[in-house]
Amino acid sequence: MDSKIIKILLLVLFSTTASAVEFKGKFIQGHFILGKTDPGSKIVIDKKIVKVSEEGFFAFGLGRDRKNDVVISKIFEGKKTKIVKKVLKREYQIQRIDGLDKKKVTPPEEVYERIKNENKLIGKARSIDSNLAFFKDKFILPLDDSIITGVYGSQRILNGKPRWPHYGLDFAGKKGTPIKAMADGVVTLAEKDLYFTGATLIFDHGHGISTLYMHMDKIFVEKDDIVKQGDIIGTVGSSGRSTGPHLDIRLNWFDVRLDPATVLEIN
Repeated sequence: MDSKIIKILLLVLFSTTASAVEFKGKFIQGHFILGKTDPGSKIVIDKKIVKVSEEGFFAFGLGRDRKNDVVISKIFEGKKTKIVKKVLKREYQIQRIDGLDKKKVTPPEEVYERIKNENKLIGKARSIDSNLAFFKDKFILPLDDSIITGVYGSQRILNGKPRWPHYGLDFAGKKGTPIKAMADGVVTLAEKDLYFTGATLIFDHGHGISTLYMHMDKIFVEKDDIVKQGDIIGTVGSSGRSTGPHLDIRLNWFDVRLDPATVLEIN
């Protein structure tokens, strides 16, 4: 084969490989997406620059009601590659819960300031953009042999009044049931009595990916603790706004609420 043709073929092959961006996850509302690219690349998701690990991993997610396409830009060795992904729509369940304490459905005015301050604590923990790369590892279920009683995205109607959608997964469990850490992480919030979520934990897994554990009874870790996957971090309870013992878990990419089932591989 002519040497010039060989050089051209090698150049084409190298360019294709260098510009490749791989994705694990579905481009569907609420889904977590794990990306892999060339180490040293710059990745921009919808005009937001995201961290890329030393191995080339990055992460992002799609909100519950996202309608517009995702625009991913990669800049590597002076070359810019643009990828556009269509986001598929999901259908969500309608969930009615009656008989709740009126104060838990519509909080009294005297707790508004408390709720505001607690939301700031949660928002601060979710805004952390660390270099940890635990987000790329497989997550495990927080409870053994538990039934899922509430799913992500469902619209809750409490005492006949439409409320915010449910942004997590509810696992049934008896009070005192041990809760396992779903992934390696660092504790960024450990509060025993938040108004809505009761005893609450937040873990940072890196690059804006965080998990929340809510309505717990006991908490066994403290802020800044480094936790390994499978560690017992607390027990199931019914603290905060809860109708009975269960565990509510959440997954976030910064302020974007994602479906935890997409990292737990629950169909």
